[in-house]
Amino acid sequence: MIERVTWDDLPAELRAAVETRTGEVISTEGIAEGLNCSAALIVNTAYDGHLFFKGVHHTDEPGMAALRCEERINPTVGGISPTIRYRFDAGGWSALAFVYVAGRHADLGPDSEDLGAIAFTIERMHDLRLPTFRLPQFADRFRKFLEPGEAEALKGSHLLHTDTNPHNLVIADHDRVAYVVDWAMPAIGPAWVDPAYTAVRLMECGQSPEDALAWLGGFASWRQANDPAVRVFVNATCRHWAATVGLASAEPSNARFRHLLDYSRATSAQPPASR
Repeated sequence: MIERVTWDDLPAELRAAVETRTGEVISTEGIAEGLNCSAALIVNTAYDGHLFFKGVHHTDEPGMAALRCEERINPTVGGISPTIRYRFDAGGWSALAFVYVAGRHADLGPDSEDLGAIAFTIERMHDLRLPTFRLPQFADRFRKFLEPGEAEALKGSHLLHTDTNPHNLVIADHDRVAYVVDWAMPAIGPAWVDPAYTAVRLMECGQSPEDALAWLGGFASWRQANDPAVRVFVNATCRHWAATVGLASAEPSNARFRHLLDYSRATSAQPPASR
């Protein structure tokens, strides 16, 4: 987890730029979760009330790239992810201020009541238009771990988030809508990829493989997925994690991914529950 800075740690120039737009920052609350920014705060402002603020120092090249990607893709994912209200660039930092969604991180564990809302939002993501700027194909992420000819199996035409961990899924307090935040690693690929990643997260959070796969089976995109393509996805992911953290350390995660191969797309499944 990245070390975060407080509001008072930020340069005076950046704080002044923010307050010029939002009015006085009355109070702030730090957010510990996340990997792509050095400043993540809920700020209570005189003009706009609460906003979610995230900022990156200009010297943080990966963080800057992630922030710019979020900024560019935000118009495309409106209604799925909170809208950006302001952009700031001052004091050697770049930052975004989003509409604040009062809520909590999603519960992906057993007996969760959030899974219907999450499924509803992921289904909506299947219908998002592609942004006007270029995004990488999903297969590009695994190019070093694919056998010759396998990249073709992971080609697709859908906008993917690719990191639906519980901290990137926010359940709004007022209507229990699920929002997908932190669009720092989007890609273009098969629609079933985000449901599959989320099912693996369900297992990671304590759901049985049977229950996670039953939830996953509610997605038409998954039921229609090509079995060889799923196998390529699972095998490439397992090779990637083994190369990244070592075979023994990767095994718990890789075992969860291999459960995706247990699902028979010939099985009749009910659609995911609506919110």
